[in-house]
Amino acid sequence: MHKKFWIKKIIGFTMIAIACFALLAWVVMLLWNGVLTEVVQVATVTYWQALGLLILSKILFGGFRGKGGDYKKRWKEKMEQKFSGMSEEEREKIKEEWKHRCNMWKRNTVNTDTPSQ
Repeated sequence: MHKKFWIKKIIGFTMIAIACFALLAWVVMLLWNGVLTEVVQVATVTYWQALGLLILSKILFGGFRGKGGDYKKRWKEKMEQKFSGMSEEEREKIKEEWKHRCNMWKRNTVNTDTPSQ
């Protein structure tokens, strides 16, 4: 059941992302045809041309690397700074707490710390 939940979540997120991208292409088409045709005297574009313009502008001006790398780098630096001021016992306590938090979502988690009887 847990695996099905995540599959549904991924499919749902993908469908929402595609719908948002399609809506954005439609907005680009409307703006292009409504504003640029009168102001700059350019030809109107179809939906597919607007989608192509959107992708082209992403390639030329935004790239595909995303901003996640910068965020991850800042987060890692911040955590390293916090850990540098802690004692070894405090570090181990935090590591164990996060290990517990991550494992509590798994099905059939076996606790290896206590001996089985």
